[in-house]
Amino acid sequence: MSKWNYFTVTGAALMLTGTLTAWADNRNSSIVGSLQDARITADVTAAIAQHRDLGPPNQIYIDTRDHVVYLSGMVITSLIEDTAEELARQVLGVTQVVSTIRVDE
Repeated sequence: MSKWNYFTVTGAALMLTGTLTAWADNRNSSIVGSLQDARITADVTAAIAQHRDLGPPNQIYIDTRDHVVYLSGMVITSLIEDTAEELARQVLGVTQVVSTIRVDE
């Protein structure tokens, strides 16, 4: 094998190894992030469920992506919306709360 072919093959192998390693690392972090987001969603759901005033006729939906909690739904007063947002902010791992909860007064 000539020197030129050796360097070409070696370079291609190194590039492929780096690409596969980066892909595998990104894939694992995505799985871990999803598990953390699922835990955060469960914790926010549990926190909201402990407050009877946030129950029916209020409907609050919770979704978490990248440690950001998204609240949506409909409540009967703005105080209930504020309470739900504050409870979500207190959950460990939450970096931000985005609310699109509609108040039907």
